Amino acid sequence: MDFLKLIQSLDELLYEIMSWLVFYPVTLWRTLTRPLKMMDYSDAELGDATEKQYTDTLSPPLFLLLTLAIGHAIELWLVGQNALVGNRVGLSAFISDDSSLILLRTVTFSLFPLLLAARLLHARSRKLDRDTLRAPFYSQCYLAAPFALLSGLSENLIRYAQPWSEASGVLLYLFALLWFGTLQILWFRQHLKCGFWRAFGNASLAMVLCLGVIALTGTLFA
Repeated sequence: MDFLKLIQSLDELLYEIMSWLVFYPVTLWRTLTRPLKMMDYSDAELGDATEKQYTDTLSPPLFLLLTLAIGHAIELWLVGQNALVGNRVGLSAFISDDSSLILLRTVTFSLFPLLLAARLLHARSRKLDRDTLRAPFYSQCYLAAPFALLSGLSENLIRYAQPWSEASGVLLYLFALLWFGTLQILWFRQHLKCGFWRAFGNASLAMVLCLGVIALTGTLFA
């Protein structure tokens, strides 16, 4: 009986993994073409029963994780292994393989959804707890995934160490920041029902805090 349950579990696992080949590009395309609608979609899906959530897309955290894994594969193909792997300086001593590097990047880019979601709740004077934080965090993961992919590509271009690639990498990162920041302003305007400058202030404060925490943490791995 236990063996049959194991086989059934393996069946479900195999189907789930293979379904990513369909639903990942669908989720990526919808996020790139209709980012704010995807954030609204995420909010709506959390209101459904657990087994009926995100049936035609990937869940936001899984989408972010897979995007970082794909970005890492691109990095290995384009410029090779990251210098953090195998480095024994500071906290980088804990980054011993590809899995730990992907985990680190997952935590790093999850800071954006976390802090932006917390900022929204603070601006709306809502209590911060596990339930209230979940919806904005999930919706922000949809935006964080393309931002992480573009940021990774820009880093790879800079590491490629060609004059054209370094300039392209800087421009790509600036574009990623502009794209991500603009959507944050629109998102805050929508949920706070406020003017441009209040939305801009909240988005900027959260973005600067995210970048500051990441930069400070990065010094521990140098």
